[in-house]
Amino acid sequence: MFRALADPTRRALLDALFERDGQTLVALTARHDMTRIAVAKHLRLLEEAGLVVSRRRGREKLHFLNTVPIRLIHDRWVSKYTEPWAAGLAGLKRELEHPMEKIFDIYIRTTPERLWEAITDPAIRAKYHFGAGVESDWTPGSPYALMHPGADGPLVEGENLIVDRPRRLVQTMHILWSEEAEREGTSRVTWEIEPVGDSCRLTVIHDQLSESAPSEVYGGWPMILSGLKTWLETGQTLTTPGSLMYG
Repeated sequence: MFRALADPTRRALLDALFERDGQTLVALTARHDMTRIAVAKHLRLLEEAGLVVSRRRGREKLHFLNTVPIRLIHDRWVSKYTEPWAAGLAGLKRELEHPMEKIFDIYIRTTPERLWEAITDPAIRAKYHFGAGVESDWTPGSPYALMHPGADGPLVEGENLIVDRPRRLVQTMHILWSEEAEREGTSRVTWEIEPVGDSCRLTVIHDQLSESAPSEVYGGWPMILSGLKTWLETGQTLTTPGSLMYG
């Protein structure tokens, strides 16, 4: 088990399963600059060590984190007297070193190509993103800006870190629509598209946020993704008060 944990890629796979358990090989591969075969080898070593278990669900093979072996090591060397101190110091380390992240998951009846177009086309984006469209040439390292016709300048600026059409888009995000949001600085947004039958699973991960980040920085994602699903599946725009707030 220690040999399995010694590799940083395998630790990253366990981190991914800790964040969201029950992922497919495709979803786990999308997080790494590696082939599916290489990721599958790492997963096999983790399964042999008992740290990952897999289960078939229909045509998919899902992977789950198994924490029992880690707990057994904990129980072997951490006494009941030292546990509160160790837990407190570990919690302090996590609080200081790991910023907040928000994860949003939604299933949409569409194709990966059409979903990618809806995310990157400025006219389509404006239909569900509070009337704002996104402008970019969508190449790795290129800038992008979220623009609204009623605003004096961009609402959001950033850089496209990874552009893997139509599977994965990773961007930095610097919000400019208010002084409080602008003070938050730069965060990161990852769009992950996974085909599931005749639909797609879209996961949006907004991370590298400070613990004190105002809700206006990340609170709009449920309305944005609901509007995206509504438009792709029905051709209609979402008309809830929240979705029209900035439109």
